[in-house]
Parts: sequence; structure tokens; C-alpha cells
Amino acid sequence: MANVTALARPLRTTASYENPIVLTSLHHGFCVRTVPKAVSKPIEARPLSLTKATSPALQGDERAWPKILASYRKPHRGRSLLELMVTLVPFVALWTLAAMAVDHCVWLGMALTVPAAGFLLRLFMIQHDCGHGSFFAHRKADDWTGRAIGVLTFTPYDYWRRAHAAHHASAGNLDERGVGDITTLTAAEYRSLSRSRRLAYRLYRNPAVMFGIGPIWLFLFKQRLPFGMMHSGKEPWVSTMTTNLMILVLTLGLIWLVGLESFMLVQLSVVVLAGSAGIWLFYVQHQFEETHWSQKPQWQFQDAALHGSSYYELPLVLRWLTANIGIHHVHHLSSRVPYYRLPEVLRDYPELRDIGRITIMESLRCVKLVLWDEKRQRLISFREAAAAPP
Repeated sequence: MANVTALARPLRTTASYENPIVLTSLHHGFCVRTVPKAVSKPIEARPLSLTKATSPALQGDERAWPKILASYRKPHRGRSLLELMVTLVPFVALWTLAAMAVDHCVWLGMALTVPAAGFLLRLFMIQHDCGHGSFFAHRKADDWTGRAIGVLTFTPYDYWRRAHAAHHASAGNLDERGVGDITTLTAAEYRSLSRSRRLAYRLYRNPAVMFGIGPIWLFLFKQRLPFGMMHSGKEPWVSTMTTNLMILVLTLGLIWLVGLESFMLVQLSVVVLAGSAGIWLFYVQHQFEETHWSQKPQWQFQDAALHGSSYYELPLVLRWLTANIGIHHVHHLSSRVPYYRLPEVLRDYPELRDIGRITIMESLRCVKLVLWDEKRQRLISFREAAAAPP
């Protein structure tokens, strides 16, 4: 078994990034770009560049990691169906109980929206695996399951899948920011911005905006139109408009069943809570101090996957509700591994537990990390950027 030093982050060359990007319309409100069709398919890990001083399983073969992870890629139909049922049924039950309870005791109804949001988050994680083609063995089963779940998560499946594929293809690449990710400026770029644009970026990175206003904007408004893919063919439009239509039908049906007030209280609470948790997870998976960012030609897919994605160590219950998405570095190395098989990889290759590992307490400190310092090769806070020489 390889030791952790064998997998340690290689030295990276510092590169300058002279032209600051223009803040126009980010992930929650700035910088949106068109996603090419070339990245609309599931993203696969390419050969991982490792030293040969590794475990016997990896010695002498730089393609060993993709080969090893390929053995975990096969989904089990029965397990996938079970995972879907133990997530969907409790979600529907909790949502129904919350809507019934809110008429008699608002606080009880609101309390029930918390676990309901947890199960909606897990449904989104299943939709996420469908987007990677890893939940079922057949692409059509993945796609139609993902589309159906998208009505519940307010996320148009095909549109989201293309944007998320772009994220996997370019994570940690300073030259390819702005699609399917949380926009991150370098310290030099931030200093070169006008005062108004600095303020816009500071507002965007404010936790109240990122995790409060952000999910409302993203799930309730932004994903109603194919922003960033307006001119990328009919698929994004069909995806968003069909999802919108089905959301409307479901909404009208639920209002007829439980009433407008109960529906609004429960549905908005569940969607916003689940959305906030989802954005938080996405944030800590890539926005940690020792993450990886670089420019071409230094940027390498495997290095960015292994060192630019965290291993978010969570308690068992949260690990289950988040569908093991905290094992994010392995997920980025091979996105075709079903989420319920990711723990098998850590079990068989425990050295991966020490790469990019962050705890819940450590993750709370990641909120202040907002700029990439190319000299120090780590994320820094606004205060650190102000104190450092330009």
C-alpha cells in the first residue's frame, strides 16, 4: 500500500495571470460562459502522473490509478434501486407530514422541513451520479432518473450535466474558470480590479450571500433559463423549459392538495435548506487552503483531481445523507465510480484518507479563504491579501 508521501503534492511552478477576468455574472450572480458540446459527456480521469516510488500496485505504471479505480466503476442495479427508494420515500413522507403539520403547528412543520431537506439533498446526489453515468449501468436509465429527480431539486438535468462536466474537465485550471464552479480570483487579479468590482467580488464571497441568497438565486431563478448555454443548441433549452413545465404542474397539484400557504412554507424551506447545504458542500470540496490551482501547461487533470479536491471527513449520518460526496478527490479521479462504492476505495487504499483531508471544524475556517495566492500556492483571505506586498 502506498504511503502518503508517495502521493504528496508535487512541486508546482508559479505562473502569472496578467489579465483579470471581468466580473459579469458569476455562479450565483457573476461570470457565466458558454459550455462547448465537447464537455457534455461524462468526464473520465486520464492517466495520473505519480512517482514510481509507490505501492506494488502502482509501481512502474503511471496509468495504475485509473486502472485500479476502473474496478470500482460497475454499479449494482439492486443497490441503486434500493438507494433511490430509501431516499425518495422518506423525502415524500417527510414533505407530506410537514405540509400537514404546518396547519396545526408551524414550528413542528418547519422542524420537519430540516430532515426533508436532508433527503432532498441526497436525491440531488443521486441525480449527480446519474449525470456522470454511474448510478445505473445503462445511460437511458441514468438520464431519465436524473430528469425526474430534477423536477424535485429544481435542477434541469441535461443543462446541469453539461455545466458540471465542464467543472470536472477544468477544476483547478486558472485558464478555465467560470463554468459550473465557484468563481475564484487570484490575489493579483483582485488588486487590479476597480473599487466597484472589488466590492462586487467581496459581496459574492460573503457567506450570507454565498450560502443564503445564493441558493435562492441559483435554484429558484437562475436554473429557470439556460444561462451560459443560450446559444449552445436546443438541448439546454429543452432541458430547462421541460423541467420548468413539470415543476409548474407539480406545484399546482401540491397547492391544490395542501393549500398555497402550506406549500410555500414547506417547499421554500426545503429547497433553500437543501440548496444551502449543497452549495456548502461544493464550496469546501474545492475551496480549502491547500487546494490546487495552476495554469497550462503546468495544469494536469490528475494532479488537480487528487489535490484540488478535498476529503471532507463527516460523521456517519452526514456521510449517508451526502452520499459520500465528501470523498471528492476520488470522485474527481474517476467520476464513474458510484457514490456507494467510494468508501470501498478508501478501505482498500487508506493512504487516500490523508490527502486533502478536512474535518467539519477545519471546514468552517475555509469560508475566509477567497483568493488564490500564486506566490504561496494556497488560498488566502482578504486580510492576508491586503497585508501581503503586491
